[in-house]
Amino acid sequence: MKKLLLLFAGVSLFVATGCNNDNDTVREAPLVGLWQPLKEVVTTVETGEQPVSDQITYTDCQKQSRWWFSTETNGKKIDVTEPTTAGGTCNILPDKNFTYTYEKSGKTIIMKFQGIVEPVTGKVVTLNDTTLNLSVREETQDPTVFKTRTYTFKRVNPQQ
Repeated sequence: MKKLLLLFAGVSLFVATGCNNDNDTVREAPLVGLWQPLKEVVTTVETGEQPVSDQITYTDCQKQSRWWFSTETNGKKIDVTEPTTAGGTCNILPDKNFTYTYEKSGKTIIMKFQGIVEPVTGKVVTLNDTTLNLSVREETQDPTVFKTRTYTFKRVNPQQ
């Protein structure tokens, strides 16, 4: 029963963030492009508890990271972290290649990272000419815990 309640809470969260009025004509910008991450919010919901959210503001090095979504449904995530030594330069990690499927009407995205068995599922909360808010569900070891990570991106290249 707890698993069912948790599943319902998660689905309700995705539905609530994805609804819009059919009378509104909102032009959605394409997902294709190069995106700079600015921050993320991690929300944890435990069965029977109130949600807890923590905002993570990125450092200057982390803001050099990029997510690229191509027109061929391939993508690349380039992470940049803090220097390993004091006064050093930002540390560029190896690229993480992925394939993705974006279902525009439901605003759902499924990303399959190279070398990882399970795909990552998410929801596009906001998508316009300059901003992308992408909420990604994280798997937890505890079935009574539901966790999402919502990334806020800024477009860094013109639309293609």
